[in-house]
Amino acid sequence: MFWFRAFIALLAQAFAVAGFAAPTPARTEIEFSHQLDEERAERVEKLVERFNGQQKEYQLKLVRRVEGDAPKHINLVVNEELARFMNNRAKFKPLHELMHEAKEPLDGGKLSPELRAGISDAKGRLIALPVALSTPVLYINKTAFRKAGLDPEKPPKTWWETQQAADKLFDAGSPCPYTTSWPAWVHIDNLSAWNGADVADAKGRLNFNGLVQIKHIAMLSSWYKSRFFAYFGRRDEADRRFAAGDCGMLTSSSSLYATLNDNKTFETGVSSLPYHDDVRGAPHHTLADGASLWVGGGKKPAEYKGVARFISFLLGPETQVELTTAGGFLPMTPVARAVGRSRLLKADMAGLDIAYVQLQGKGSPRGLRVSQIEPVRMIVEEELEAVWSDKKPAKEALDTAVLRGNAVLPSALKVLLPL
Repeated sequence: MFWFRAFIALLAQAFAVAGFAAPTPARTEIEFSHQLDEERAERVEKLVERFNGQQKEYQLKLVRRVEGDAPKHINLVVNEELARFMNNRAKFKPLHELMHEAKEPLDGGKLSPELRAGISDAKGRLIALPVALSTPVLYINKTAFRKAGLDPEKPPKTWWETQQAADKLFDAGSPCPYTTSWPAWVHIDNLSAWNGADVADAKGRLNFNGLVQIKHIAMLSSWYKSRFFAYFGRRDEADRRFAAGDCGMLTSSSSLYATLNDNKTFETGVSSLPYHDDVRGAPHHTLADGASLWVGGGKKPAEYKGVARFISFLLGPETQVELTTAGGFLPMTPVARAVGRSRLLKADMAGLDIAYVQLQGKGSPRGLRVSQIEPVRMIVEEELEAVWSDKKPAKEALDTAVLRGNAVLPSALKVLLPL
């Protein structure tokens, strides 16, 4: 055997002299599935490139999710898809199991309860990783406030104060005193949680047509008729109108603050989501929602090790601060929050601080959320639009939304994943 080893050594030396290098071991390829638009996909691509550049064992590759395909190694799930993924957990490998087998650290208990809501099992163990999370807050155009004679350092705290501010903004010539993005998320899910109301009963039946919700939607209807409230669409259309300086106030995701804070057209203020001060016990807490990472089942052990390595990369304080500064998302761990607080400017932390206070309010995070069940969300938004167009009063619209929502809820939760 000695001669064989010597022969191999001489052969290697000969190849080296001849200019031949030993072949580089092939990287294990990991596919990262998503359904993001082009702009958001580019942001994720930069993160993937940084991970690929830090090690030589694994090559992460972004791929667009196609309906009918099996789950990839890593699957990015947005808020609207979460209920369907939770209902098809058998197709995925639990995150806590993956990290344990790969001997990568994961202390799910260090993540705040509000971040783990909806993606933990009965024992509190993480099934998936919560990433890019946020909660709704109120933004104000400080320039528009000053023009209307309002104090920009004292933004509205209640919906009554918001109405008073909208009145003055309208009188000052604002064509859009108040607007909102993500209406079902803000004005059903979070309005309910923030004011201590339910969206579903103990048996999982929808019941977001209570007094608090009816009163709130009726209020918004009156604002719409008075031109205090302008409606631009079901998703983030209002964000762009506010960023352009068209509106005085906006309720939207806390993650938007990172973008608005860089706006040189006008100065943006941020405050907590308004609550109804005539509701006993309010405010309670808002909800943390966003994207989560799910690990596909049936992959090879070497591939799972690469997935676990990427999860550890995402949980690192450096990456967490990058996600916070670039996207305004909530850091997932106390260490990441501490690092972020030491590195970010006080102005950069303003939106995050408000979001944390809201999330840590009294009460426990709700399970079922209208905005996470797409067929139900679409029904709710159709009925809300019927209110804005004065085709239905608030009570009739919400009663109908609950009736229609409960009719589709079982099939909506059982539908196969569009993978």
